[in-house]
Amino acid sequence: MRIRFAATQPEGDHALALPIRKGADFPASLPGLDAAGAALARAAAAAARFEGEVGATAELVVAEGQGARRIVLFGLGDRDDAVAWERAGGALAARLLTSGETRLVVDLSGSVPRASDAARLALGASLRSWRHDIYRTRLPEKSKPTLDEVVIVGAADGAEADWAQQNAVVEGVAFTRTLVSEPANVIYPESFVERCRHLADLGIEIEVLDRAAMEQLGMGALLGVSLGSAREPRLLVMRWDGTNGAEKTPVAFVGKGVTFDTGGISIKPAAGMEDMKWDMGGAGAVAGAMKALALRKAKAHVVGVCGLVENMPDGKAQRPGDIVTSMSGQTIEVINTDAEGRLVLCDAITWVQRKYAPKTIVDLATLTGAIIISLGNEYAGIFSNDDGLADTLIAAGKAAGDPLWRFPLGDAYNKLIDSPIADMKNIGARGGGSITAAQFIQRFVEDGVKWAHLDIAGMVWADKAGATWEKGATGFGVRLLDQFVADTLEG
Repeated sequence: MRIRFAATQPEGDHALALPIRKGADFPASLPGLDAAGAALARAAAAAARFEGEVGATAELVVAEGQGARRIVLFGLGDRDDAVAWERAGGALAARLLTSGETRLVVDLSGSVPRASDAARLALGASLRSWRHDIYRTRLPEKSKPTLDEVVIVGAADGAEADWAQQNAVVEGVAFTRTLVSEPANVIYPESFVERCRHLADLGIEIEVLDRAAMEQLGMGALLGVSLGSAREPRLLVMRWDGTNGAEKTPVAFVGKGVTFDTGGISIKPAAGMEDMKWDMGGAGAVAGAMKALALRKAKAHVVGVCGLVENMPDGKAQRPGDIVTSMSGQTIEVINTDAEGRLVLCDAITWVQRKYAPKTIVDLATLTGAIIISLGNEYAGIFSNDDGLADTLIAAGKAAGDPLWRFPLGDAYNKLIDSPIADMKNIGARGGGSITAAQFIQRFVEDGVKWAHLDIAGMVWADKAGATWEKGATGFGVRLLDQFVADTLEG
Protein backbone atom coordinates (compact mmCIF):
# COMPACT_ATOMS: atom_id res chain seq x y z
CA MET A 1 0.00 0.00 0.00
CA ARG A 2 1.37 3.41 -0.97
CA ILE A 3 1.65 6.25 1.53
CA ARG A 4 1.69 9.81 0.25
CA PHE A 5 1.75 13.23 1.94
CA ALA A 6 -0.04 16.29 0.55
CA ALA A 7 -0.82 19.87 1.55
CA THR A 8 -4.47 19.74 0.46
CA GLN A 9 -7.10 17.11 -0.19
CA PRO A 10 -6.79 15.67 -3.72
CA GLU A 11 -9.55 15.75 -6.29
CA GLY A 12 -11.43 12.63 -7.30
CA ASP A 13 -12.93 9.67 -5.56
CA HIS A 14 -11.65 8.80 -2.10
CA ALA A 15 -12.78 8.03 1.40
CA LEU A 16 -12.05 10.75 3.96
CA ALA A 17 -10.87 10.08 7.51
CA LEU A 18 -10.91 12.73 10.23
CA PRO A 19 -9.43 12.55 13.77
CA ILE A 20 -11.48 13.10 16.92
CA ARG A 21 -10.07 13.53 20.43
CA LYS A 22 -11.79 11.85 23.36
CA GLY A 23 -13.12 14.29 25.93
CA ALA A 24 -12.93 17.29 23.60
CA ASP A 25 -15.95 19.08 22.23
CA PHE A 26 -16.96 17.75 18.85
CA PRO A 27 -15.48 20.13 16.24
CA ALA A 28 -17.88 22.74 14.88
CA SER A 29 -16.28 22.31 11.45
CA LEU A 30 -14.40 19.47 9.81
CA PRO A 31 -11.96 19.62 6.87
CA GLY A 32 -13.63 18.69 3.60
CA LEU A 33 -17.19 18.90 4.99
CA ASP A 34 -19.67 21.73 4.78
CA ALA A 35 -21.86 22.73 7.73
CA ALA A 36 -24.49 20.13 6.88
CA GLY A 37 -21.84 17.43 6.59
CA ALA A 38 -20.27 18.36 9.92
CA ALA A 39 -23.70 18.25 11.59
CA LEU A 40 -24.34 14.83 10.06
CA ALA A 41 -20.95 13.63 11.32
CA ARG A 42 -21.81 14.79 14.83
CA ALA A 43 -25.13 12.95 14.68
CA ALA A 44 -23.51 9.80 13.28
CA ALA A 45 -20.92 9.81 16.08
CA ALA A 46 -23.67 10.12 18.69
CA ALA A 47 -25.72 7.34 17.11
CA ALA A 48 -22.67 5.02 17.04
CA ARG A 49 -21.75 5.99 20.63
CA PHE A 50 -18.39 7.05 19.27
CA GLU A 51 -16.48 9.21 21.74
CA GLY A 52 -13.00 9.33 20.22
CA GLU A 53 -11.57 6.27 21.95
CA VAL A 54 -8.21 5.05 20.66
CA GLY A 55 -8.75 2.74 17.70
CA ALA A 56 -12.51 3.35 17.54
CA THR A 57 -14.17 4.45 14.29
CA ALA A 58 -17.55 5.73 13.16
CA GLU A 59 -18.70 5.89 9.58
CA LEU A 60 -21.15 7.97 7.56
CA VAL A 61 -21.83 8.87 3.93
CA VAL A 62 -22.28 12.41 2.65
CA ALA A 63 -23.32 13.80 -0.71
CA GLU A 64 -20.40 14.77 -2.94
CA GLY A 65 -21.37 16.36 -6.27
CA GLN A 66 -23.51 13.83 -8.09
CA GLY A 67 -22.25 10.99 -5.91
CA ALA A 68 -21.38 10.20 -2.32
CA ARG A 69 -18.28 10.10 -0.15
CA ARG A 70 -17.52 7.74 2.72
CA ILE A 71 -16.41 9.59 5.87
CA VAL A 72 -14.67 7.78 8.72
CA LEU A 73 -14.18 9.42 12.09
CA PHE A 74 -11.31 7.87 14.05
CA GLY A 75 -10.41 8.21 17.70
CA LEU A 76 -7.11 9.33 19.19
CA GLY A 77 -8.01 9.00 22.86
CA ASP A 78 -7.44 11.70 25.46
CA ARG A 79 -3.62 11.60 25.73
CA ASP A 80 -0.82 12.88 23.53
CA ASP A 81 0.34 9.36 22.72
CA ALA A 82 2.29 8.20 19.64
CA VAL A 83 0.88 4.69 20.07
CA ALA A 84 -2.63 6.12 19.64
CA TRP A 85 -1.71 7.38 16.17
CA GLU A 86 -0.35 3.97 15.24
CA ARG A 87 -3.48 2.20 16.44
CA ALA A 88 -5.61 4.73 14.61
CA GLY A 89 -3.80 3.97 11.36
CA GLY A 90 -4.32 0.27 11.95
CA ALA A 91 -8.02 0.78 12.65
CA LEU A 92 -8.49 2.74 9.42
CA ALA A 93 -6.74 0.08 7.37
CA ALA A 94 -8.76 -2.71 8.97
CA ARG A 95 -12.00 -0.88 8.28
CA LEU A 96 -11.32 0.08 4.66
CA LEU A 97 -8.90 -2.53 3.32
CA THR A 98 -11.60 -4.65 1.63
CA SER A 99 -14.30 -1.96 1.55
CA GLY A 100 -14.13 -1.26 -2.19
CA GLU A 101 -12.36 2.06 -1.58
CA THR A 102 -9.06 2.39 -3.43
CA ARG A 103 -7.83 5.64 -1.89
CA LEU A 104 -8.10 7.01 1.64
CA VAL A 105 -7.40 10.62 2.49
CA VAL A 106 -6.59 11.30 6.14
CA ASP A 107 -6.94 15.03 6.79
CA LEU A 108 -5.07 16.15 9.90
CA SER A 109 -5.57 19.87 9.27
CA GLY A 110 -6.28 21.62 12.54
CA SER A 111 -5.31 18.65 14.75
CA VAL A 112 -1.68 19.88 15.09
CA PRO A 113 0.06 16.49 15.08
CA ARG A 114 3.81 16.16 15.33
CA ALA A 115 5.64 14.91 12.26
CA SER A 116 6.29 11.63 14.08
CA ASP A 117 2.55 11.22 14.78
CA ALA A 118 1.65 11.29 11.09
CA ALA A 119 4.43 8.79 10.41
CA ARG A 120 3.15 6.49 13.14
CA LEU A 121 -0.34 6.66 11.64
CA ALA A 122 1.15 5.62 8.30
CA LEU A 123 3.08 2.87 10.06
CA GLY A 124 -0.06 1.46 11.66
CA ALA A 125 -1.99 1.54 8.40
CA SER A 126 0.84 -0.16 6.48
CA LEU A 127 1.39 -2.89 9.06
CA ARG A 128 -2.32 -3.66 9.37
CA SER A 129 -2.83 -3.87 5.62
CA TRP A 130 -0.25 -6.66 5.14
CA ARG A 131 -1.78 -9.91 3.87
CA HIS A 132 -0.48 -13.26 2.66
CA ASP A 133 -3.04 -14.38 0.09
CA ILE A 134 -0.77 -15.94 -2.55
CA TYR A 135 -2.16 -19.47 -2.06
CA ARG A 136 -5.84 -18.43 -1.96
CA THR A 137 -7.09 -19.05 -5.48
CA ARG A 138 -10.80 -18.81 -4.66
CA LEU A 139 -10.86 -15.71 -2.50
CA PRO A 140 -14.30 -14.06 -2.83
CA GLU A 141 -14.21 -10.73 -4.62
CA LYS A 142 -15.50 -8.87 -1.58
CA SER A 143 -12.69 -10.34 0.54
CA LYS A 144 -9.92 -9.06 -1.74
CA PRO A 145 -8.05 -5.94 -0.63
CA THR A 146 -8.92 -2.82 -2.62
CA LEU A 147 -7.25 -0.01 -0.66
CA ASP A 148 -3.93 0.75 -2.34
CA GLU A 149 -3.16 4.35 -1.36
CA VAL A 150 -3.34 6.50 1.78
CA VAL A 151 -2.86 10.24 1.39
CA ILE A 152 -2.08 12.15 4.59
CA VAL A 153 -3.01 15.83 4.44
CA GLY A 154 -1.87 18.55 6.83
CA ALA A 155 1.02 16.70 8.45
CA ALA A 156 3.77 18.70 10.13
CA ASP A 157 7.05 19.39 8.38
CA GLY A 158 9.36 16.42 8.55
CA ALA A 159 6.61 13.81 8.41
CA GLU A 160 7.83 12.40 5.09
CA ALA A 161 11.37 12.01 6.43
CA ASP A 162 10.06 10.29 9.54
CA TRP A 163 7.93 8.02 7.39
CA ALA A 164 10.93 7.01 5.29
CA GLN A 165 12.51 5.63 8.46
CA GLN A 166 9.30 3.91 9.53
CA ASN A 167 8.76 2.47 6.07
CA ALA A 168 12.11 0.67 6.33
CA VAL A 169 10.79 -1.05 9.44
CA VAL A 170 7.53 -1.90 7.65
CA GLU A 171 9.56 -3.61 4.93
CA GLY A 172 11.49 -5.57 7.54
CA VAL A 173 8.32 -6.67 9.33
CA ALA A 174 6.72 -7.68 6.03
CA PHE A 175 9.76 -9.78 5.16
CA THR A 176 9.60 -11.56 8.51
CA ARG A 177 5.85 -12.15 8.23
CA THR A 178 6.31 -13.68 4.79
CA LEU A 179 9.05 -16.03 5.97
CA VAL A 180 6.98 -17.12 8.97
CA SER A 181 3.79 -17.55 6.93
CA GLU A 182 5.25 -19.75 4.23
CA PRO A 183 4.74 -23.52 4.67
CA ALA A 184 7.64 -25.84 5.43
CA ASN A 185 7.69 -27.26 1.91
CA VAL A 186 8.49 -23.75 0.70
CA ILE A 187 10.71 -22.41 3.48
CA TYR A 188 13.40 -24.80 4.67
CA PRO A 189 17.05 -24.06 5.53
CA GLU A 190 18.33 -23.74 1.97
CA SER A 191 15.35 -21.74 0.68
CA PHE A 192 15.42 -19.49 3.76
CA VAL A 193 18.97 -18.57 2.79
CA GLU A 194 17.92 -17.91 -0.81
CA ARG A 195 15.09 -15.63 0.35
CA CYS A 196 17.72 -13.58 2.20
CA ARG A 197 20.13 -13.27 -0.72
CA HIS A 198 18.58 -9.98 -1.85
CA LEU A 199 19.83 -8.36 1.35
CA ALA A 200 23.27 -8.24 -0.26
CA ASP A 201 21.88 -5.63 -2.66
CA LEU A 202 21.22 -3.42 0.38
CA GLY A 203 24.83 -3.62 1.56
CA ILE A 204 24.53 -6.59 3.93
CA GLU A 205 27.40 -9.07 3.80
CA ILE A 206 26.10 -12.65 3.53
CA GLU A 207 28.01 -15.72 4.70
CA VAL A 208 26.58 -19.24 4.64
CA LEU A 209 27.99 -22.32 6.35
CA ASP A 210 26.89 -25.71 5.01
CA ARG A 211 26.97 -29.07 6.76
CA ALA A 212 30.60 -29.76 5.88
CA ALA A 213 31.74 -26.41 7.26
CA MET A 214 29.77 -26.93 10.47
CA GLU A 215 31.11 -30.45 10.87
CA GLN A 216 34.64 -29.13 10.58
CA LEU A 217 33.86 -26.57 13.31
CA GLY A 218 32.43 -29.25 15.59
CA MET A 219 28.82 -28.03 15.71
CA GLY A 220 27.53 -31.35 17.00
CA ALA A 221 24.56 -29.84 18.82
CA LEU A 222 23.07 -28.01 15.83
CA LEU A 223 23.88 -30.82 13.40
CA GLY A 224 22.36 -33.42 15.70
CA VAL A 225 18.97 -31.76 15.31
CA SER A 226 19.18 -32.01 11.52
CA LEU A 227 20.07 -35.70 11.31
CA GLY A 228 16.54 -36.95 10.69
CA SER A 229 15.76 -34.54 7.87
CA ALA A 230 16.40 -34.75 4.14
CA ARG A 231 16.81 -30.95 4.23
CA GLU A 232 20.40 -29.79 4.67
CA PRO A 233 21.13 -27.46 7.61
CA ARG A 234 22.61 -24.01 7.18
CA LEU A 235 24.13 -21.29 9.33
CA LEU A 236 23.21 -17.93 7.80
CA VAL A 237 25.27 -14.88 8.75
CA MET A 238 24.23 -11.33 7.82
CA ARG A 239 26.50 -8.39 8.71
CA TRP A 240 25.56 -4.73 8.40
CA ASP A 241 28.18 -2.09 9.16
CA GLY A 242 26.64 1.35 8.91
CA THR A 243 29.63 2.86 10.71
CA ASN A 244 31.96 2.35 7.73
CA GLY A 245 34.42 0.49 9.89
CA ALA A 246 34.49 2.97 12.77
CA GLU A 247 32.93 0.44 15.15
CA LYS A 248 35.01 -2.72 15.05
CA THR A 249 32.87 -4.91 17.30
CA PRO A 250 29.30 -5.70 16.26
CA VAL A 251 26.26 -6.36 18.39
CA ALA A 252 25.03 -9.88 17.65
CA PHE A 253 21.44 -11.01 17.07
CA VAL A 254 21.01 -14.79 16.98
CA GLY A 255 17.80 -16.47 15.79
CA LYS A 256 16.46 -19.98 16.14
CA GLY A 257 15.50 -21.19 12.67
CA VAL A 258 13.82 -24.58 12.98
CA THR A 259 11.89 -24.41 9.73
CA PHE A 260 9.67 -27.27 10.83
CA ASP A 261 9.61 -29.04 14.16
CA THR A 262 7.98 -32.44 14.47
CA GLY A 263 9.75 -32.94 17.78
CA GLY A 264 11.96 -35.59 16.20
CA ILE A 265 11.86 -39.01 17.88
CA SER A 266 10.14 -37.31 20.85
CA ILE A 267 7.38 -36.57 18.38
CA LYS A 268 4.72 -33.97 19.02
CA PRO A 269 0.98 -34.78 19.01
CA ALA A 270 -0.56 -34.57 15.55
CA ALA A 271 -3.12 -31.95 16.55
CA GLY A 272 -1.71 -28.51 15.88
CA MET A 273 1.61 -29.73 14.49
CA GLU A 274 1.01 -27.66 11.36
CA ASP A 275 1.76 -24.60 13.48
CA MET A 276 5.37 -25.67 13.70
CA LYS A 277 6.12 -24.03 10.37
CA TRP A 278 6.63 -20.87 12.45
CA ASP A 279 9.24 -22.43 14.73
CA MET A 280 11.76 -20.35 12.76
CA GLY A 281 10.18 -17.11 14.01
CA GLY A 282 13.36 -16.06 15.82
CA ALA A 283 15.45 -16.41 12.68
CA GLY A 284 12.71 -14.65 10.73
CA ALA A 285 12.82 -11.72 13.15
CA VAL A 286 16.59 -11.44 12.85
CA ALA A 287 16.40 -11.44 9.04
CA GLY A 288 13.65 -8.81 9.05
CA ALA A 289 15.52 -6.62 11.51
CA MET A 290 18.67 -6.78 9.38
CA LYS A 291 16.63 -5.69 6.35
CA ALA A 292 15.12 -2.77 8.27
CA LEU A 293 18.53 -1.60 9.51
CA ALA A 294 20.00 -1.72 6.02
CA LEU A 295 17.04 0.03 4.39
CA ARG A 296 17.21 2.94 6.80
CA LYS A 297 21.03 2.90 6.71
CA ALA A 298 21.36 2.56 10.46
CA LYS A 299 24.63 3.95 11.82
CA ALA A 300 25.41 0.72 13.64
CA HIS A 301 27.49 -2.42 13.30
CA VAL A 302 25.28 -5.50 13.68
CA VAL A 303 25.67 -9.16 12.80
CA GLY A 304 22.64 -11.43 12.52
CA VAL A 305 23.09 -15.20 12.77
CA CYS A 306 20.35 -17.74 11.96
CA GLY A 307 20.75 -21.42 12.82
CA LEU A 308 18.59 -23.17 10.22
CA VAL A 309 17.52 -26.82 10.55
CA GLU A 310 14.51 -29.07 10.15
CA ASN A 311 13.70 -31.45 13.02
CA MET A 312 12.32 -34.70 11.62
CA PRO A 313 12.12 -38.35 12.78
CA ASP A 314 13.70 -41.03 10.61
CA GLY A 315 16.21 -43.84 10.95
CA LYS A 316 19.11 -41.39 11.15
CA ALA A 317 17.52 -39.04 13.68
CA GLN A 318 19.16 -38.53 17.05
CA ARG A 319 17.56 -40.45 19.91
CA PRO A 320 16.68 -39.58 23.48
CA GLY A 321 19.74 -40.48 25.51
CA ASP A 322 22.26 -39.62 22.79
CA ILE A 323 25.20 -37.43 23.78
CA VAL A 324 26.44 -34.72 21.42
CA THR A 325 29.46 -32.45 21.62
CA SER A 326 28.81 -28.77 20.99
CA MET A 327 31.16 -26.40 19.22
CA SER A 328 32.18 -25.06 22.63
CA GLY A 329 33.40 -28.53 23.59
CA GLN A 330 30.71 -28.99 26.22
CA THR A 331 28.78 -32.25 26.02
CA ILE A 332 25.01 -32.54 26.09
CA GLU A 333 22.81 -35.50 26.96
CA VAL A 334 19.75 -35.24 24.72
CA ILE A 335 16.89 -36.26 27.00
CA ASN A 336 14.16 -34.95 24.70
CA THR A 337 14.64 -34.37 20.98
CA ASP A 338 11.81 -31.83 21.06
CA ALA A 339 14.01 -29.53 23.15
CA GLU A 340 15.97 -28.82 19.99
CA GLY A 341 16.00 -25.05 19.68
CA ARG A 342 18.53 -24.61 22.46
CA LEU A 343 20.81 -27.10 20.70
CA VAL A 344 20.70 -24.93 17.59
CA LEU A 345 21.25 -21.69 19.50
CA CYS A 346 24.18 -22.89 21.57
CA ASP A 347 26.35 -23.61 18.54
CA ALA A 348 25.27 -20.43 16.76
CA ILE A 349 26.15 -18.39 19.84
CA THR A 350 29.53 -20.09 20.18
CA TRP A 351 30.27 -19.45 16.50
CA VAL A 352 29.47 -15.73 16.64
CA GLN A 353 31.57 -15.27 19.77
CA ARG A 354 34.60 -16.92 18.16
CA LYS A 355 34.17 -15.09 14.85
CA TYR A 356 33.23 -11.58 16.00
CA ALA A 357 33.79 -11.44 19.81
CA PRO A 358 30.65 -9.33 20.38
CA LYS A 359 30.20 -7.60 23.72
CA THR A 360 26.40 -7.95 23.49
CA ILE A 361 24.30 -10.87 22.22
CA VAL A 362 20.52 -10.99 21.94
CA ASP A 363 18.96 -14.28 20.89
CA LEU A 364 15.36 -14.75 19.81
CA ALA A 365 13.59 -18.09 19.73
CA THR A 366 10.18 -19.71 19.74
CA LEU A 367 11.75 -21.87 22.42
CA THR A 368 9.20 -23.19 24.90
CA GLY A 369 5.51 -23.85 25.25
CA ALA A 370 6.03 -23.07 28.93
CA ILE A 371 6.41 -19.37 28.14
CA ILE A 372 2.91 -19.38 26.65
CA ILE A 373 1.58 -21.01 29.82
CA SER A 374 3.22 -18.20 31.81
CA LEU A 375 2.47 -15.16 29.65
CA GLY A 376 -0.15 -16.20 27.12
CA ASN A 377 0.07 -14.17 23.94
CA GLU A 378 0.59 -10.77 25.51
CA TYR A 379 4.32 -10.66 26.27
CA ALA A 380 7.51 -12.42 25.24
CA GLY A 381 9.79 -13.57 28.03
CA ILE A 382 13.21 -12.03 28.54
CA PHE A 383 16.11 -13.59 30.43
CA SER A 384 19.40 -11.80 30.85
CA ASN A 385 22.71 -11.81 32.69
CA ASP A 386 22.81 -8.00 32.70
CA ASP A 387 20.23 -5.71 34.30
CA GLY A 388 21.10 -2.76 32.07
CA LEU A 389 20.67 -4.77 28.89
CA ALA A 390 17.39 -6.21 30.12
CA ASP A 391 16.04 -2.77 31.04
CA THR A 392 17.05 -1.34 27.66
CA LEU A 393 15.38 -4.16 25.74
CA ILE A 394 12.21 -3.90 27.82
CA ALA A 395 12.05 -0.15 27.15
CA ALA A 396 12.66 -0.71 23.44
CA GLY A 397 9.92 -3.31 23.34
CA LYS A 398 7.46 -0.97 25.01
CA ALA A 399 8.25 1.85 22.60
CA ALA A 400 8.03 -0.44 19.57
CA GLY A 401 4.93 -2.37 20.57
CA ASP A 402 6.80 -5.68 21.12
CA PRO A 403 6.39 -6.08 24.90
CA LEU A 404 8.73 -8.13 27.10
CA TRP A 405 8.40 -9.50 30.66
CA ARG A 406 11.51 -10.43 32.61
CA PHE A 407 12.05 -13.85 34.19
CA PRO A 408 14.69 -14.92 36.73
CA LEU A 409 17.88 -16.92 36.35
CA GLY A 410 19.88 -18.54 39.14
CA ASP A 411 22.00 -21.42 40.40
CA ALA A 412 19.02 -23.37 41.70
CA TYR A 413 17.52 -23.47 38.20
CA ASN A 414 20.91 -24.11 36.61
CA LYS A 415 21.44 -27.27 38.65
CA LEU A 416 18.25 -28.75 37.21
CA ILE A 417 19.99 -29.35 33.86
CA ASP A 418 23.08 -31.09 35.27
CA SER A 419 23.54 -34.56 33.72
CA PRO A 420 25.01 -37.60 35.51
CA ILE A 421 26.94 -38.65 32.40
CA ALA A 422 27.59 -35.44 30.42
CA ASP A 423 28.20 -31.75 31.11
CA MET A 424 24.49 -31.05 30.92
CA LYS A 425 21.18 -32.37 29.66
CA ASN A 426 18.98 -30.48 27.27
CA ILE A 427 15.89 -30.38 29.43
CA GLY A 428 15.13 -30.09 33.13
CA ALA A 429 12.12 -30.92 35.25
CA ARG A 430 8.62 -29.91 34.15
CA GLY A 431 8.54 -26.85 36.41
CA GLY A 432 10.26 -23.70 35.21
CA GLY A 433 10.75 -25.05 31.71
CA SER A 434 11.37 -21.65 30.13
CA ILE A 435 13.91 -20.78 32.81
CA THR A 436 15.91 -23.99 32.53
CA ALA A 437 15.96 -23.54 28.76
CA ALA A 438 17.48 -20.09 29.26
CA GLN A 439 19.94 -21.50 31.78
CA PHE A 440 21.05 -23.99 29.14
CA ILE A 441 21.77 -21.22 26.63
CA GLN A 442 23.59 -19.15 29.24
CA ARG A 443 26.16 -21.92 29.69
CA PHE A 444 27.45 -21.07 26.21
CA VAL A 445 27.80 -17.33 26.81
CA GLU A 446 31.39 -16.37 27.51
CA ASP A 447 32.44 -14.37 30.58
CA GLY A 448 32.05 -10.64 30.15
CA VAL A 449 29.49 -10.86 27.34
CA LYS A 450 26.16 -9.16 27.96
CA TRP A 451 23.43 -11.52 26.85
CA ALA A 452 19.66 -11.59 26.65
CA HIS A 453 17.42 -14.44 25.55
CA LEU A 454 13.94 -13.61 24.23
CA ASP A 455 11.47 -16.49 24.26
CA ILE A 456 8.93 -15.32 21.68
CA ALA A 457 6.92 -18.55 21.30
CA GLY A 458 3.63 -16.88 22.16
CA MET A 459 4.12 -13.82 20.00
CA VAL A 460 5.15 -14.72 16.45
CA TRP A 461 1.72 -16.02 15.43
CA ALA A 462 -1.75 -14.71 16.30
CA ASP A 463 -5.01 -16.60 16.06
CA LYS A 464 -6.94 -13.33 15.84
CA ALA A 465 -6.28 -9.93 14.36
CA GLY A 466 -4.56 -7.25 16.43
CA ALA A 467 -4.21 -3.49 16.16
CA THR A 468 -1.43 -3.71 13.57
CA TRP A 469 -1.64 -7.23 12.18
CA GLU A 470 -4.11 -9.58 10.56
CA LYS A 471 -4.38 -13.01 12.14
CA GLY A 472 -1.31 -15.05 11.33
CA ALA A 473 2.32 -13.94 11.39
CA THR A 474 2.89 -10.81 13.50
CA GLY A 475 6.53 -10.00 12.71
CA PHE A 476 7.27 -9.77 16.43
CA GLY A 477 10.85 -8.84 17.21
CA VAL A 478 11.72 -6.74 14.16
CA ARG A 479 10.56 -3.44 15.60
CA LEU A 480 12.02 -4.35 18.99
CA LEU A 481 15.50 -5.00 17.59
CA ASP A 482 15.37 -1.91 15.38
CA GLN A 483 14.36 0.25 18.35
CA PHE A 484 17.09 -1.31 20.47
CA VAL A 485 19.70 -0.43 17.84
CA ALA A 486 18.36 3.13 17.56
CA ASP A 487 18.41 3.60 21.33
CA THR A 488 21.77 2.03 22.14
CA LEU A 489 23.96 2.27 19.04
CA GLU A 490 22.68 5.38 17.33
CA GLY A 491 21.40 7.48 20.22
